Amino acid sequence: MASIRRQLPLDDIATSPRTGTIGEPTFAVSGRTSVVAGNWYAARSTDSGGTWAFVDPFVEHASPRAQVCCDQVVLRTGRWWVWYLQYEASRGQNFVRVALSRTAAPGSWRAVDLAPTDLEPGWTGLWFDYPDLAVSKGHLWLTSNLYDASDRWKRAVVVRWPLTELGAAGTIPREHWSTIGAGSLKLVAGAGDAMWFVSSDRPRRRVRLFRWPDAGTAVTTWDIPVTPWDDADYTSVLPGGGRWLTRADDRVTAAWRARGRLGVHWTAGRMPGRPHPYVRSVVLDEASLSVVSEPDLWSGTAAWAYPGTAVDRFARVGVAAYTAGPTQPALAVGLLDPSAAAPWDMTVAATSTDAPASGTWGDYLTVRPRPRGGFVAAGCTMQGGSDRKAVEPRLVEFSTS
Repeated sequence: MASIRRQLPLDDIATSPRTGTIGEPTFAVSGRTSVVAGNWYAARSTDSGGTWAFVDPFVEHASPRAQVCCDQVVLRTGRWWVWYLQYEASRGQNFVRVALSRTAAPGSWRAVDLAPTDLEPGWTGLWFDYPDLAVSKGHLWLTSNLYDASDRWKRAVVVRWPLTELGAAGTIPREHWSTIGAGSLKLVAGAGDAMWFVSSDRPRRRVRLFRWPDAGTAVTTWDIPVTPWDDADYTSVLPGGGRWLTRADDRVTAAWRARGRLGVHWTAGRMPGRPHPYVRSVVLDEASLSVVSEPDLWSGTAAWAYPGTAVDRFARVGVAAYTAGPTQPALAVGLLDPSAAAPWDMTVAATSTDAPASGTWGDYLTVRPRPRGGFVAAGCTMQGGSDRKAVEPRLVEFSTS
């Protein structure tokens, strides 16, 4: 059973407040140091979350080319802190920054900037959006969509850097691969000596699965047929008549690899047998890529949305997701055991006092394994208001009881 060990809410001093209902909280932890970031803010703690100091990404990662906006991802790999930041588009073009630090202290970050034309000279007039960041045994991996100046999706790209080269002086060598056949690629948590990534494809009733080995240059693709789902009706009415899923879609937001299984999760709309939006789930056998189970997370009384997952050193799958319906939007955490009769063990960590006036929530949240077992999740609720400044990010530590 999942047990919540500790919760660490971030107050206005920590966030400035630059929060938003499209909060997309991300974080990394090492020892007593933690870094949390959202769309327009970041905060750092050096006392295990007891106190937080605001870190202004517009100052810490200022660039004469553009301002930070909006996606961020933070993680820890080996001795490195990695901080991904996306920058505003100008005339349909932007760039992203992968910043590296040994300490995560202000002023310690080394910037590696990347524009679409750095990958392919012909990718002019394109801009990055909707990133993911993960590690395998040998590489740091980045995925992103690419859009044109009219906000039309053009392709998805995967970039990787050797972990052994992150500390090298000068340009860090990199490789990239792209596709026009799948978007919003999600990297698996728990990758080994190869990275798996995945995308959903509702019109063809399938998930598209990709594998790029650390030691190889070729990407292999599979189309996996799965049970159909709806990606249109995300109606979820809150107490008082408010809405929160008006921008929800079926992009994959969680994927994992553990104990010979691959898991894929996304938010699906209402359909017969599923009276509320829910978390669509597919579990595959890693060797055969056959569908082992489809353990959706759903309820007859509440919606579930925006799942995130991680894998700890015991190969357990930790989960965070939002739920609402009988209540205002709530952050829940728990465990997934696909082999169990009741695979989901979820516990509500915090519930909002209000609904978002905009009707929007999302787009993703973050779960990380704790070094000694268990998990930490980053999510948001609304406390004391309905506009973006009422959004309160928090870290939730949880494990098996």
